[in-house]
Amino acid sequence: MGLKRTDEFRQDAVRIALTSGLTRKQVADDLGVGMSTLNKWITAHRDTDVVSNEDLDLARENERLRRENRILKEERDILKKATQFFASQKP
Repeated sequence: MGLKRTDEFRQDAVRIALTSGLTRKQVADDLGVGMSTLNKWITAHRDTDVVSNEDLDLARENERLRRENRILKEERDILKKATQFFASQKP
């Protein structure tokens, strides 16, 4: 017996896919649906009010902060390596 996905489930899936910062593959796997199914739902619900502009703005800001955080971590790691290198170069 197949599991019937409710419209509410589909809308929640679309909201998560568009605002969580997770990849669509991660969302599909987490929810136990196929990628093509999730992509179909996103296409069907994209222009509805499932995701408010405020939610999308927050998702974009979260993505920007994640990117910035990743860059800062990389810079910190480079500085750590440089510090260790220079510390090992004692005369």
